[in-house]
Amino acid sequence: MIPAHSITGLVLAGGEGRRMGGRDKGLVPFAGLPLVTHVMQRFEGQVNELLINANRHLDGYALLGARVISDVEEGFKGPLMGIYSGLRAASTPWLLVAPCDSPALPRDLVARMVAGIGEHDIGVAHDGERLHPVVALLRTTLADDLATALAEGERKIDRWYARHAWCQIDMSDCPEAFANLNTEEEKHRLEQTLMGAKEMP
Repeated sequence: MIPAHSITGLVLAGGEGRRMGGRDKGLVPFAGLPLVTHVMQRFEGQVNELLINANRHLDGYALLGARVISDVEEGFKGPLMGIYSGLRAASTPWLLVAPCDSPALPRDLVARMVAGIGEHDIGVAHDGERLHPVVALLRTTLADDLATALAEGERKIDRWYARHAWCQIDMSDCPEAFANLNTEEEKHRLEQTLMGAKEMP
């Protein structure tokens, strides 16, 4: 079992938010708090350190109490670059990644990812129907290999995962927890659903 002090948490908030009108999604209000805060709460007390990967509004993210890191290369090169930046910044053997636009992630996400990874180098959440590549637990020793892949132009997360010993981690009992928000309509709909169920903090 991987202990909490061996895991760094990383919330990916470095995208352009194009489908949300170019807004910085992590800072968009959701049920009274920034979206990124809901995801941060899934890591509280369960990791050695929490990082936020952001490329805009760094001062705003810094106010939330986690260490803010930007992509090591500029130009919004996608979530694989964000993961690489987290692997480089982490001081622990493991990195657990989650996106800022999935505010309903399971509260026992860390424990479930740890329990499911076994002897693999990468564990990826699977909701019973599809894989969620940006909800993943990875060995930080993979950083050099990812650097090589990025230098070769790789931007597809699943293709890079396939180069390593990886596994799916079963989250089929809570597929709704992996809803990610790309539009204002999706945000409003999930807000109403979750607040109606009184599941939000």
